[in-house]
Amino acid sequence: MDAINKIHEFLRFGSVLGLERMNILLKKLGNPQDDLKVIHVAGTNGKGSICRYVYEVLQAAGYQTGLYTSPYIEVFNERIEFDGAYISDEDLNRCSEIVLARAEEMVKEGDESPTEFEVVTAIAFLYFKEQKADYVVLEVGLGGRGDSTNVVKHPLASIIASISLDHTDRLGETIPEIAFEKAGIIKAGCPVISTTDREDAKEVFIKRADELNAPFFDVQQLAYKITDQTLEGYCFETEILGKKYDIEISMLGRHQVQNALAALYAIALLAEQGSITVSTEALKKGFKKAKQIGRFEILRRNPSVIIDGAHNPDGSKALREAVSSHFEGKKILMTIGILQDKDVDEVLHNFLAVTKDFVVTEPDNPRKLPAADLAKMITAKGGNCIIIESPKAAAEYVKKRYEEYDLLLFAGSLYLIGEMRGYLHE
Repeated sequence: MDAINKIHEFLRFGSVLGLERMNILLKKLGNPQDDLKVIHVAGTNGKGSICRYVYEVLQAAGYQTGLYTSPYIEVFNERIEFDGAYISDEDLNRCSEIVLARAEEMVKEGDESPTEFEVVTAIAFLYFKEQKADYVVLEVGLGGRGDSTNVVKHPLASIIASISLDHTDRLGETIPEIAFEKAGIIKAGCPVISTTDREDAKEVFIKRADELNAPFFDVQQLAYKITDQTLEGYCFETEILGKKYDIEISMLGRHQVQNALAALYAIALLAEQGSITVSTEALKKGFKKAKQIGRFEILRRNPSVIIDGAHNPDGSKALREAVSSHFEGKKILMTIGILQDKDVDEVLHNFLAVTKDFVVTEPDNPRKLPAADLAKMITAKGGNCIIIESPKAAAEYVKKRYEEYDLLLFAGSLYLIGEMRGYLHE
Protein backbone atom coordinates (compact mmCIF):
# COMPACT_ATOMS: atom_id res chain seq x y z
CA MET A 1 0.00 0.00 0.00
CA ASP A 2 1.35 3.39 -1.05
CA ALA A 3 0.86 5.19 2.30
CA ILE A 4 2.59 2.45 4.29
CA ASN A 5 5.56 2.39 1.87
CA LYS A 6 5.91 6.17 2.21
CA ILE A 7 5.69 5.96 6.01
CA HIS A 8 8.33 3.20 6.06
CA GLU A 9 10.72 5.50 4.16
CA PHE A 10 11.08 7.41 7.44
CA LEU A 11 12.69 4.32 9.01
CA ARG A 12 15.99 5.62 7.66
CA PHE A 13 15.86 8.37 10.31
CA GLY A 14 15.97 5.67 12.99
CA SER A 15 14.14 5.79 16.30
CA VAL A 16 15.33 8.96 18.01
CA LEU A 17 13.80 9.88 21.36
CA GLY A 18 12.90 13.53 22.03
CA LEU A 19 9.85 15.74 21.47
CA GLU A 20 11.22 18.67 19.45
CA ARG A 21 10.45 17.23 15.99
CA MET A 22 7.06 15.97 17.15
CA ASN A 23 6.07 19.37 18.54
CA ILE A 24 6.98 21.12 15.27
CA LEU A 25 5.05 18.55 13.20
CA LEU A 26 1.95 18.69 15.40
CA LYS A 27 1.95 22.51 15.42
CA LYS A 28 1.79 22.40 11.62
CA LEU A 29 -1.24 20.07 11.95
CA GLY A 30 -3.04 22.38 14.41
CA ASN A 31 -2.08 20.36 17.52
CA PRO A 32 -4.87 17.74 17.20
CA GLN A 33 -3.64 15.99 20.39
CA ASP A 34 -4.75 18.97 22.50
CA ASP A 35 -8.40 18.26 21.65
CA LEU A 36 -8.30 14.62 22.79
CA LYS A 37 -9.15 13.10 26.18
CA VAL A 38 -6.33 10.63 26.69
CA ILE A 39 -5.55 7.68 28.97
CA HIS A 40 -1.77 7.28 28.59
CA VAL A 41 -0.15 3.86 29.19
CA ALA A 42 3.59 3.04 29.53
CA GLY A 43 5.56 0.04 30.83
CA THR A 44 7.88 -2.75 29.71
CA ASN A 45 5.30 -5.56 29.60
CA GLY A 46 1.52 -5.48 29.87
CA LYS A 47 0.85 -2.01 28.50
CA GLY A 48 -0.83 -3.33 25.35
CA SER A 49 -3.19 -5.54 27.36
CA ILE A 50 -4.05 -2.71 29.77
CA CYS A 51 -4.84 -0.49 26.77
CA ARG A 52 -7.09 -3.18 25.33
CA TYR A 53 -9.04 -3.60 28.59
CA VAL A 54 -9.64 0.15 28.97
CA TYR A 55 -10.56 0.49 25.28
CA GLU A 56 -13.10 -2.35 25.34
CA VAL A 57 -14.75 -1.11 28.54
CA LEU A 58 -15.11 2.45 27.20
CA GLN A 59 -16.60 1.07 23.98
CA ALA A 60 -19.01 -1.15 25.91
CA ALA A 61 -20.06 1.96 27.85
CA GLY A 62 -21.08 3.58 24.55
CA TYR A 63 -18.12 5.90 24.03
CA GLN A 64 -16.49 6.31 20.63
CA THR A 65 -12.95 5.42 21.56
CA GLY A 66 -9.59 5.46 19.78
CA LEU A 67 -6.76 3.03 20.47
CA TYR A 68 -3.14 3.59 19.44
CA THR A 69 -0.69 0.69 19.92
CA SER A 70 2.56 -0.71 18.54
CA PRO A 71 3.97 -2.74 16.99
CA TYR A 72 1.43 -4.43 14.75
CA ILE A 73 1.22 -8.22 14.53
CA GLU A 74 -0.12 -8.86 11.02
CA VAL A 75 -1.36 -5.65 9.36
CA PHE A 76 -0.14 -2.08 9.80
CA ASN A 77 -3.71 -0.76 10.30
CA GLU A 78 -3.88 -2.60 13.67
CA ARG A 79 -1.90 0.26 15.18
CA ILE A 80 -4.76 2.77 14.84
CA GLU A 81 -8.17 1.50 15.91
CA PHE A 82 -11.41 3.43 16.38
CA ASP A 83 -14.84 2.31 17.50
CA GLY A 84 -14.04 -1.40 17.10
CA ALA A 85 -12.37 -1.27 13.68
CA TYR A 86 -8.85 -0.74 12.35
CA ILE A 87 -8.29 2.47 10.40
CA SER A 88 -9.36 1.89 6.77
CA ASP A 89 -6.81 1.98 3.95
CA GLU A 90 -8.62 5.03 2.57
CA ASP A 91 -8.42 6.97 5.86
CA LEU A 92 -4.83 5.90 6.40
CA ASN A 93 -3.89 7.13 2.92
CA ARG A 94 -5.70 10.44 3.38
CA CYS A 95 -4.26 11.21 6.83
CA SER A 96 -0.80 10.06 5.73
CA GLU A 97 -0.79 12.49 2.80
CA ILE A 98 -1.59 15.40 5.13
CA VAL A 99 1.07 14.45 7.69
CA LEU A 100 3.76 13.61 5.11
CA ALA A 101 3.24 16.99 3.40
CA ARG A 102 3.90 18.73 6.74
CA ALA A 103 6.96 16.51 7.34
CA GLU A 104 8.34 17.60 3.94
CA GLU A 105 7.76 21.24 4.91
CA MET A 106 9.80 20.68 8.08
CA VAL A 107 12.79 19.38 6.11
CA LYS A 108 12.58 22.26 3.57
CA GLU A 109 12.56 24.74 6.45
CA GLY A 110 15.76 23.22 7.85
CA ASP A 111 14.25 21.18 10.69
CA GLU A 112 15.18 17.57 11.37
CA SER A 113 12.92 15.05 9.68
CA PRO A 114 10.45 13.28 11.97
CA THR A 115 11.03 9.54 12.52
CA GLU A 116 8.66 6.83 11.33
CA PHE A 117 7.08 6.45 14.77
CA GLU A 118 6.52 10.21 15.03
CA VAL A 119 4.81 10.25 11.62
CA VAL A 120 2.50 7.35 12.60
CA THR A 121 1.68 8.94 15.97
CA ALA A 122 0.79 12.22 14.24
CA ILE A 123 -1.45 10.32 11.79
CA ALA A 124 -3.23 8.71 14.76
CA PHE A 125 -3.80 12.06 16.53
CA LEU A 126 -5.12 13.63 13.33
CA TYR A 127 -7.44 10.68 12.62
CA PHE A 128 -8.85 10.52 16.16
CA LYS A 129 -9.58 14.25 16.12
CA GLU A 130 -11.32 13.96 12.74
CA GLN A 131 -13.42 11.07 14.09
CA LYS A 132 -14.38 13.20 17.13
CA ALA A 133 -13.22 10.48 19.53
CA ASP A 134 -14.73 10.73 23.00
CA TYR A 135 -11.58 9.17 24.46
CA VAL A 136 -8.22 7.89 23.22
CA VAL A 137 -6.24 5.09 24.84
CA LEU A 138 -2.63 5.83 23.97
CA GLU A 139 0.18 3.29 24.30
CA VAL A 140 3.74 4.59 24.66
CA GLY A 141 6.11 3.27 22.00
CA LEU A 142 9.46 3.32 23.80
CA GLY A 143 10.23 4.59 27.30
CA GLY A 144 7.97 7.54 28.04
CA ARG A 145 9.82 10.79 28.65
CA GLY A 146 11.06 11.24 25.08
CA ASP A 147 8.43 9.10 23.34
CA SER A 148 6.41 10.81 20.61
CA THR A 149 3.13 10.09 22.44
CA ASN A 150 4.35 12.22 25.36
CA VAL A 151 3.18 15.47 23.77
CA VAL A 152 -0.14 14.98 25.60
CA LYS A 153 -0.21 17.71 28.27
CA HIS A 154 -3.10 16.67 30.52
CA PRO A 155 -4.03 12.97 30.32
CA LEU A 156 -7.08 11.86 32.31
CA ALA A 157 -4.80 9.21 33.85
CA SER A 158 -1.30 7.84 33.37
CA ILE A 159 -0.91 4.08 33.83
CA ILE A 160 2.55 2.51 34.18
CA ALA A 161 2.63 -1.27 33.78
CA SER A 162 5.40 -3.67 34.85
CA ILE A 163 9.03 -2.55 34.58
CA SER A 164 11.92 -4.79 33.57
CA LEU A 165 15.23 -4.56 31.73
CA ASP A 166 14.52 -4.06 28.03
CA HIS A 167 15.84 -1.59 25.42
CA THR A 168 18.76 -0.99 27.80
CA ASP A 169 20.75 0.64 24.98
CA ARG A 170 18.14 3.42 24.85
CA LEU A 171 16.51 3.64 28.28
CA GLY A 172 19.29 2.85 30.74
CA GLU A 173 20.91 -0.25 32.19
CA THR A 174 19.23 -0.30 35.61
CA ILE A 175 15.61 -0.53 36.75
CA PRO A 176 15.66 3.00 38.30
CA GLU A 177 17.04 4.46 35.04
CA ILE A 178 14.32 2.75 32.99
CA ALA A 179 11.67 3.76 35.56
CA PHE A 180 12.84 7.38 35.24
CA GLU A 181 12.13 7.27 31.49
CA LYS A 182 8.69 5.69 32.04
CA ALA A 183 7.89 8.27 34.76
CA GLY A 184 8.17 10.93 32.06
CA ILE A 185 4.48 10.41 31.24
CA ILE A 186 3.44 11.60 34.74
CA LYS A 187 1.88 15.06 34.43
CA ALA A 188 1.04 17.75 37.00
CA GLY A 189 -2.11 16.89 38.92
CA CYS A 190 -2.97 13.87 36.73
CA PRO A 191 -3.53 10.55 38.58
CA VAL A 192 -0.90 7.82 38.18
CA ILE A 193 -1.72 4.10 38.44
CA SER A 194 1.29 1.78 38.83
CA THR A 195 1.41 -2.03 38.65
CA THR A 196 5.11 -2.60 39.22
CA ASP A 197 6.18 -4.91 42.05
CA ARG A 198 9.75 -3.57 41.92
CA GLU A 199 10.37 -1.24 44.84
CA ASP A 200 13.29 0.52 43.11
CA ALA A 201 10.97 1.45 40.22
CA LYS A 202 8.10 2.41 42.51
CA GLU A 203 10.34 4.82 44.44
CA VAL A 204 11.07 6.67 41.18
CA PHE A 205 7.36 6.93 40.33
CA ILE A 206 6.34 8.11 43.79
CA LYS A 207 9.10 10.76 43.82
CA ARG A 208 8.05 12.08 40.39
CA ALA A 209 4.34 12.03 41.30
CA ASP A 210 5.10 13.99 44.49
CA GLU A 211 7.09 16.60 42.55
CA LEU A 212 4.13 17.12 40.19
CA ASN A 213 1.39 16.87 42.83
CA ALA A 214 -0.03 13.88 40.95
CA PRO A 215 -2.09 11.40 43.04
CA PHE A 216 -0.34 8.00 43.06
CA PHE A 217 -2.23 4.68 43.17
CA ASP A 218 -0.42 1.37 43.71
CA VAL A 219 -2.18 -1.66 42.17
CA GLN A 220 0.12 -3.97 44.17
CA GLN A 221 -1.68 -2.81 47.34
CA LEU A 222 -5.02 -4.16 46.06
CA ALA A 223 -6.33 -7.33 47.66
CA TYR A 224 -7.88 -9.66 45.10
CA LYS A 225 -8.94 -13.28 44.80
CA ILE A 226 -8.89 -15.45 41.67
CA THR A 227 -12.12 -17.46 41.85
CA ASP A 228 -11.74 -19.48 38.66
CA GLN A 229 -9.10 -20.15 35.99
CA THR A 230 -9.52 -22.21 32.84
CA LEU A 231 -8.35 -22.00 29.22
CA GLU A 232 -11.50 -19.93 28.64
CA GLY A 233 -10.33 -17.21 31.04
CA TYR A 234 -9.97 -16.08 34.65
CA CYS A 235 -12.45 -14.72 37.20
CA PHE A 236 -11.37 -12.50 40.09
CA GLU A 237 -12.87 -10.41 42.88
CA THR A 238 -11.50 -7.18 44.32
CA GLU A 239 -12.50 -3.93 46.00
CA ILE A 240 -11.45 -0.49 44.70
CA LEU A 241 -12.34 2.86 46.27
CA GLY A 242 -14.91 1.16 48.51
CA LYS A 243 -16.70 -0.65 45.66
CA LYS A 244 -16.66 -4.44 45.11
CA TYR A 245 -16.00 -5.88 41.67
CA ASP A 246 -16.43 -9.37 40.23
CA ILE A 247 -14.64 -9.52 36.87
CA GLU A 248 -14.15 -12.17 34.19
CA ILE A 249 -11.34 -11.85 31.64
CA SER A 250 -10.58 -13.90 28.53
CA MET A 251 -6.84 -13.25 28.46
CA LEU A 252 -4.88 -15.98 30.21
CA GLY A 253 -2.23 -15.91 32.92
CA ARG A 254 -1.97 -14.34 36.37
CA HIS A 255 -0.06 -11.45 34.83
CA GLN A 256 -3.26 -10.65 32.91
CA VAL A 257 -5.16 -10.39 36.19
CA GLN A 258 -2.60 -7.75 37.27
CA ASN A 259 -3.09 -5.92 33.96
CA ALA A 260 -6.87 -6.08 34.37
CA LEU A 261 -6.58 -4.71 37.92
CA ALA A 262 -4.60 -1.71 36.60
CA ALA A 263 -7.24 -1.02 33.95
CA LEU A 264 -10.04 -1.48 36.49
CA TYR A 265 -8.35 0.91 38.92
CA ALA A 266 -8.08 3.59 36.21
CA ILE A 267 -11.71 3.12 35.16
CA ALA A 268 -12.96 3.20 38.78
CA LEU A 269 -10.94 6.35 39.42
CA LEU A 270 -12.23 8.14 36.31
CA ALA A 271 -15.79 7.11 37.15
CA GLU A 272 -15.44 8.47 40.70
CA GLN A 273 -14.08 11.75 39.32
CA GLY A 274 -17.05 11.98 36.95
CA SER A 275 -14.85 11.83 33.83
CA ILE A 276 -16.68 8.71 32.57
CA THR A 277 -19.89 6.82 33.32
CA VAL A 278 -19.66 3.03 33.10
CA SER A 279 -22.43 0.64 34.15
CA THR A 280 -21.64 -2.69 35.84
CA GLU A 281 -22.92 -4.44 32.71
CA ALA A 282 -20.60 -2.45 30.40
CA LEU A 283 -17.66 -3.07 32.73
CA LYS A 284 -18.20 -6.83 32.72
CA LYS A 285 -18.81 -6.94 28.97
CA GLY A 286 -15.67 -4.91 28.15
CA PHE A 287 -13.33 -6.96 30.32
CA LYS A 288 -14.66 -10.26 29.00
CA LYS A 289 -14.43 -9.12 25.36
CA ALA A 290 -10.85 -7.82 25.63
CA LYS A 291 -8.31 -9.99 23.80
CA GLN A 292 -4.81 -9.24 22.54
CA ILE A 293 -3.66 -11.01 19.41
CA GLY A 294 -0.26 -12.59 19.85
CA ARG A 295 -0.45 -12.63 23.66
CA PHE A 296 -0.94 -16.23 24.87
CA GLU A 297 -3.41 -16.52 22.00
CA ILE A 298 -4.99 -19.94 21.47
CA LEU A 299 -5.29 -20.65 17.74
CA ARG A 300 -6.39 -24.28 18.03
CA ARG A 301 -7.31 -26.89 20.65
CA ASN A 302 -6.63 -30.65 20.90
CA PRO A 303 -3.77 -30.34 20.42
CA SER A 304 -3.46 -26.76 21.58
CA VAL A 305 -1.61 -24.25 19.39
CA ILE A 306 -0.65 -21.05 21.22
CA ILE A 307 1.35 -18.01 20.12
CA ASP A 308 2.90 -15.53 22.53
CA GLY A 309 5.17 -12.54 21.95
CA ALA A 310 7.34 -13.24 25.02
CA HIS A 311 10.68 -11.71 24.10
CA ASN A 312 12.20 -10.31 27.32
CA PRO A 313 12.79 -11.68 30.87
CA ASP A 314 9.46 -10.67 32.39
CA GLY A 315 7.48 -11.70 29.31
CA SER A 316 9.14 -15.12 29.22
CA LYS A 317 8.56 -15.57 32.97
CA ALA A 318 4.86 -14.73 32.55
CA LEU A 319 4.65 -17.26 29.68
CA ARG A 320 6.36 -19.94 31.79
CA GLU A 321 3.87 -19.39 34.63
CA ALA A 322 0.85 -19.42 32.29
CA VAL A 323 1.96 -22.67 30.62
CA SER A 324 2.67 -24.22 34.01
CA SER A 325 -0.88 -23.30 35.19
CA HIS A 326 -2.60 -24.97 32.23
CA PHE A 327 -0.23 -27.57 30.76
CA GLU A 328 1.66 -29.03 33.73
CA GLY A 329 3.15 -32.42 32.79
CA LYS A 330 2.07 -32.15 29.13
CA LYS A 331 4.26 -32.82 26.08
CA ILE A 332 5.25 -29.47 24.57
CA LEU A 333 7.08 -28.47 21.38
CA MET A 334 8.24 -24.85 21.34
CA THR A 335 9.13 -22.88 18.21
CA ILE A 336 11.15 -19.74 18.92
CA GLY A 337 13.05 -16.91 17.26
CA ILE A 338 14.62 -14.02 19.15
CA LEU A 339 16.33 -10.68 18.45
CA GLN A 340 19.97 -10.57 19.48
CA ASP A 341 19.63 -7.33 21.50
CA LYS A 342 17.40 -9.04 24.09
CA ASP A 343 18.48 -10.75 27.34
CA VAL A 344 18.54 -14.10 25.54
CA ASP A 345 20.09 -15.99 28.45
CA GLU A 346 17.30 -15.11 30.89
CA VAL A 347 14.60 -15.68 28.25
CA LEU A 348 15.99 -19.17 27.53
CA HIS A 349 16.13 -19.94 31.25
CA ASN A 350 12.34 -19.47 31.35
CA PHE A 351 11.68 -21.23 28.03
CA LEU A 352 13.66 -24.31 29.12
CA ALA A 353 11.48 -24.52 32.22
CA VAL A 354 8.54 -25.00 29.82
CA THR A 355 10.04 -27.77 27.65
CA LYS A 356 13.30 -29.24 26.37
CA ASP A 357 12.06 -29.69 22.76
CA PHE A 358 12.61 -26.74 20.39
CA VAL A 359 12.33 -25.75 16.77
CA VAL A 360 14.63 -22.76 16.29
CA THR A 361 13.93 -20.22 13.54
CA GLU A 362 14.62 -16.55 12.73
CA PRO A 363 12.42 -13.43 12.84
CA ASP A 364 12.37 -11.32 9.67
CA ASN A 365 14.40 -8.49 11.19
CA PRO A 366 18.00 -7.24 10.76
CA ARG A 367 18.51 -7.63 14.54
CA LYS A 368 17.65 -11.35 14.49
CA LEU A 369 19.75 -13.82 16.44
CA PRO A 370 20.95 -16.45 13.91
CA ALA A 371 19.13 -19.75 14.47
CA ALA A 372 22.42 -21.66 14.67
CA ASP A 373 23.67 -19.40 17.50
CA LEU A 374 20.37 -19.71 19.37
CA ALA A 375 20.43 -23.50 18.98
CA LYS A 376 23.95 -23.66 20.45
CA MET A 377 22.77 -21.74 23.53
CA ILE A 378 19.76 -24.05 23.97
CA THR A 379 21.83 -27.22 23.51
CA ALA A 380 24.39 -25.96 26.05
CA LYS A 381 21.53 -25.63 28.55
CA GLY A 382 20.31 -29.19 27.97
CA GLY A 383 17.64 -28.60 25.33
CA ASN A 384 17.00 -30.47 22.05
CA CYS A 385 16.93 -28.39 18.86
CA ILE A 386 15.92 -28.59 15.25
CA ILE A 387 17.14 -25.60 13.20
CA ILE A 388 14.78 -24.33 10.47
CA GLU A 389 15.79 -20.78 9.55
CA SER A 390 12.69 -20.02 7.46
CA PRO A 391 9.62 -19.30 9.68
CA LYS A 392 7.30 -20.63 6.97
CA ALA A 393 9.22 -23.91 6.73
CA ALA A 394 9.28 -24.11 10.55
CA ALA A 395 5.49 -23.70 10.65
CA GLU A 396 5.06 -26.42 8.02
CA TYR A 397 7.35 -28.77 9.98
CA VAL A 398 5.39 -28.21 13.21
CA LYS A 399 2.05 -28.77 11.46
CA LYS A 400 3.23 -32.26 10.48
CA ARG A 401 3.96 -33.07 14.14
CA TYR A 402 0.61 -31.91 15.63
CA GLU A 403 -0.36 -35.35 16.83
CA GLU A 404 2.87 -35.96 18.77
CA TYR A 405 2.35 -33.14 21.30
CA ASP A 406 -0.27 -31.76 23.69
CA LEU A 407 0.84 -28.17 23.04
CA LEU A 408 2.56 -26.51 20.09
CA LEU A 409 3.87 -23.21 21.43
CA PHE A 410 5.29 -20.37 19.30
CA ALA A 411 7.12 -17.61 21.19
CA GLY A 412 9.75 -14.91 20.98
CA SER A 413 9.99 -11.80 18.83
CA LEU A 414 6.71 -10.11 17.87
CA TYR A 415 8.09 -9.93 14.32
CA LEU A 416 8.17 -13.74 14.30
CA ILE A 417 4.77 -14.13 16.00
CA GLY A 418 3.02 -11.98 13.40
CA GLU A 419 4.49 -13.99 10.56
CA MET A 420 3.70 -17.33 12.25
CA ARG A 421 0.12 -16.28 12.96
CA GLY A 422 -0.45 -15.83 9.24
CA TYR A 423 1.06 -19.21 8.36
CA LEU A 424 -0.83 -21.06 11.10
CA HIS A 425 -4.17 -19.54 10.04
CA GLU A 426 -3.68 -20.73 6.44
